[in-house]
Amino acid sequence: MRIAFLSDIHGNATALEAVLSDVRSQQVDKICFLGDLCFRGPEPKRVLDIVRSLDAEVIKGNADEWLVRGIKEGEVPDNALAIMNQERDWTLQRLNQDDLDYLANLPTELILEDGLDSIVHAFHATPDSLFDVVLPDNTTKIENTLMQRDEADLYVYGHIHNPFIRSMHGKNVVNTGSVGMPFDGHPLASYVIADIEEGRHRLHLNRIPYNREHVVEIYKQGGYPNIETMGRVIFYGVRP
Repeated sequence: MRIAFLSDIHGNATALEAVLSDVRSQQVDKICFLGDLCFRGPEPKRVLDIVRSLDAEVIKGNADEWLVRGIKEGEVPDNALAIMNQERDWTLQRLNQDDLDYLANLPTELILEDGLDSIVHAFHATPDSLFDVVLPDNTTKIENTLMQRDEADLYVYGHIHNPFIRSMHGKNVVNTGSVGMPFDGHPLASYVIADIEEGRHRLHLNRIPYNREHVVEIYKQGGYPNIETMGRVIFYGVRP
C-alpha cells in the first residue's frame, strides 16, 4: 500500500493544490492529513473545503484546536498572543459553524494496520499532546514520547515544520514537514509517501514548488492582519 501523509497546510490552498497534484501522479492508495489545516493562511475556507472533499483520513492539530477554543496564555510567546488572536479572528470570519464543528470533532491519532504488513502510528505532535515539540536530534524524547506504541513499525508526525527520517531500534520515525509553511529554510511544500509491502516500508520525503508570490498576494488582498511576518515565512521558509 502507498500512503501519502500531509500535515500543516495552514490555510495555504495554493501549496495544497500543488501537493495534491503530485500525490495524484504518485498513484497513492490513501491520503492522511495530520492536522493544522486552516489557521494562519490566506485561504482557510478553501483549504478546509478541499480536505473535506477528499476520501482521506484527517486528524486534529494544535492550530485546529486554537480555532475551536482559542489560544491560551503560555501556548505561544507573550509578545505573539495579541497578533495571533487577531489572526484567529480574521480566520473565524471566513469559516462557519459547520467548519468549526468538523475541526472540533477530529480524532487526535491514527492507527493504520488493516490490510498492511506493518503498523503505522500517526499523530500531529505526540500521541498525548497537540502542542509538545519533539525535534529530530532529541533521541531520548523521540524514544519516550513518540515511540510509545511498541507494536508500531512506523511513527509519522507533523507540527515542527521540519521534515526528517530517523531509524531507531529497527523502526522509523518520520516527520512530514509542512505543506503550507515550512520552517527549515527550504520554502517548497513538504510531504511524505510511505510504501508498505511484505513487512517492509520505504519512505519518500517530497518537496514540491508552488507559486509563493501568489500566496503572499492573496494575504495582501484579504487584508490579513500579520502580512509582513507571514509573507516572510511563506517566501523564505523560516519561522515567524
